[in-house]
Amino acid sequence: MPQAAPKAPTSAPPTGLLLTGGGARAAYQVGVLEAIADLRQACGAGGEPNPFPIITGTSAGAINAAALACGADNFDRAVRRIARVWRQFHANQVYGADSLSVMRSGARWLTLVSIGWALARWRRMRPQSLLDNKPLEKLLVKMVPLVRLPRLIRKGHLKALAVTASSYSSGEHVTFFESAEPLKPWVRSQRKAARDRITHEHLLASSAIPFIFPAKGIEVDDHIEYFGDGSMRQSAPIAPAIHLGAERILVIGAGRMHEPKNDAAANPTPNYPSLAQIAGHALSNIFLDALAVDVERVQRINQTLSLIPEEKRAHSALRPIELLVIAPSQRLDAVAARHVGDLPTPVRTMLGALGVTSNMADVRGAALASYLLFEAGYTQELMALGRADTLAMRAQVCQFFGWTDSGAEVRTQLHQ
Repeated sequence: MPQAAPKAPTSAPPTGLLLTGGGARAAYQVGVLEAIADLRQACGAGGEPNPFPIITGTSAGAINAAALACGADNFDRAVRRIARVWRQFHANQVYGADSLSVMRSGARWLTLVSIGWALARWRRMRPQSLLDNKPLEKLLVKMVPLVRLPRLIRKGHLKALAVTASSYSSGEHVTFFESAEPLKPWVRSQRKAARDRITHEHLLASSAIPFIFPAKGIEVDDHIEYFGDGSMRQSAPIAPAIHLGAERILVIGAGRMHEPKNDAAANPTPNYPSLAQIAGHALSNIFLDALAVDVERVQRINQTLSLIPEEKRAHSALRPIELLVIAPSQRLDAVAARHVGDLPTPVRTMLGALGVTSNMADVRGAALASYLLFEAGYTQELMALGRADTLAMRAQVCQFFGWTDSGAEVRTQLHQ
């Protein structure tokens, strides 16, 4: 059945979408978006305009965000295109996973760790990262048609797109944004915004996981700075959507907001941690911790504002922000542990040197792999989890968007 033409924009509060970082974990976001697209149809809201006129993202979430923004004139179709990529993923679409590529990058890097940097200087060996993500550049050309973005903004399908990256050169956290309105870039402590034409280089910079992928040079204020993953030093991940005018924001995380105290996988063990455990712990700190803190901060501000009389609140720069947070109900490290064996043999061998094993009980060792498992078995399981978690929150989702839930069955034609 042909879809109805999008309606003219309504007076609904500007809605923002925040897609956080997490490498391969970002597959979870796609499952959430698929469920939201299906719920729109079930609630009879499929003819409404793009539900997210303000889209922000970080790291792999920045790639998903930009891909979604480039299809803002047809939300359902954009979600299908993104889902098709994630459902058929293989690691070699993101980084060199063959033996030669791994030897050129990861094996050399690990060798230098063991033999010392003195020999590296002698041989002028300066590896930039554990893995080479040149294949990702080719994937972005197909997956994210940024050439469409300016027109979509002019036509009113999208108000703003923002992606974040962290500058190794200046130490600042920078949000690059493209918007319909001439917004003045904001400046805060150790973070700032820059109005710019979003390019694939911005996406590569935002998704350059530290040590794993190489930094990317971007021109800022008439000079080149080298940027890495936007999740680094990101103290306020929700802030860009607020600065861009969002009054309600859907936040999609890449890890559980709070680990249950009785979670056996979270219980400490007496064994000395492997390099994989340490690296996984560090990446979890980079990708997950700031979001939980920022959500609590927004909730506290909302509570404080509710205690202030409305006439006095009007004189404050603060405003209440409606948040809906959807995050994995399962520990993604445990999901990754079931799929470590799916990695290409050269990558699995290299990670094995760091302590990543194919033992499904080794959840801590799989934490590092959870960010690099761009393999269909893993991504499909995360997508299914994202869909299930979202449908379990059906009432909250419909209330957030103001959709009338008729109770109709949610069909899955978008996934075909």
